[in-house]
Amino acid sequence: MLTSNLVVDQLSDGLKSIVQKVINQDRITEEEGVILYTKAPLALLGTLANTIREQKNGNKTYFNKNIHIEPTNICVFDCKFCSYSRLLSKKTEAWEYTIDEMVEILQKYEGKEITEVHLVGGVHPKMGLYYFIDLIKKIKALRPDIHVKAFTAVELEYMCRKAKVSYKEGLAMLKEAGQGSLPGGGAEIFAKEIRDVICKDKCTSEQWLEIHEIAHALGMPSNATILYGHIEKAKHIVDHMSRLRNLQDKTNGFNTFIPLKYRNGNNQMSHISEVSVVDDMRLYAFARIFMDNFDHLKAYWPMIGKKTTQSLLAFGVDDIDGTIDDTTKIYSMAGVEDQNPTMSTEEIIALIKQVGRTPIERDTLYNTVNEY
Repeated sequence: MLTSNLVVDQLSDGLKSIVQKVINQDRITEEEGVILYTKAPLALLGTLANTIREQKNGNKTYFNKNIHIEPTNICVFDCKFCSYSRLLSKKTEAWEYTIDEMVEILQKYEGKEITEVHLVGGVHPKMGLYYFIDLIKKIKALRPDIHVKAFTAVELEYMCRKAKVSYKEGLAMLKEAGQGSLPGGGAEIFAKEIRDVICKDKCTSEQWLEIHEIAHALGMPSNATILYGHIEKAKHIVDHMSRLRNLQDKTNGFNTFIPLKYRNGNNQMSHISEVSVVDDMRLYAFARIFMDNFDHLKAYWPMIGKKTTQSLLAFGVDDIDGTIDDTTKIYSMAGVEDQNPTMSTEEIIALIKQVGRTPIERDTLYNTVNEY
């Protein structure tokens, strides 16, 4: 790994030694991570992150052809940052699809080249483990080759608890029905003092990590996320990434890491200003440096925006998610710029090529489907 000697020479001795470890491809500690995240110039972080990105993935930028089916936004939990969920007692702007309605959504894509259905929603008290096993079976009967990526650890903890089965038993039943992997949602921030403020009533950090570890042991890979840009501090961000890095050392079951930016529209934390694009770049670049055992770093374009996504392709990002096709409302309900989150394959290819990267259509497990 190469970077400007002049830039490194201008750093303090402590920061210089940390940067040298990164250049030497040595793992940095949590303490060193906090210093690097807070003290390093953004240009230096970007250079280091981009070098690591290109060492791991060359010039490739991945996307997939996917759709989101969101069974409901009715939720038993009360996350303060969420603009999406509705309580069962307050059904304004709420929906709850039947299994047949969700199968009908998928039927609209008959003959279209989608490789993944992303199945995530609110935690509805009447939509349990056996309900979703039935749904997955019907999805697989309709599209046997499609990959079902489904249910955050928050949803899984609740449905296993309600069904009175262990996490291992519940996940094994879902896998048998046809579920292929887990998304990374619900992680938010692992630090208890932050979690107690923003999402106290849902699954704990320990439960989130346990469910993903069990899924990996069953041969079900998953993604990992962080929710940043609200009340957390640098130490909480680094602690969160460190816990994920430790689990990846143990299981090697995570496909990608996805930082998710807090958006402040229409929720109980709307008084908190959103962080800047510069802050986004710093977070993503640092993630690419610190998360050394993750092969991929994803910028979820409906959340972060198309222009920022393009910029992040020079700050460590090598994946921008998929075509989505206007089937997700989680961020549009939080007031993001793009209220109709859909891009055609041609638009995604153009977005990637405009910044000099090579578009690669992938499947859920990062096997190449097409190179453009």
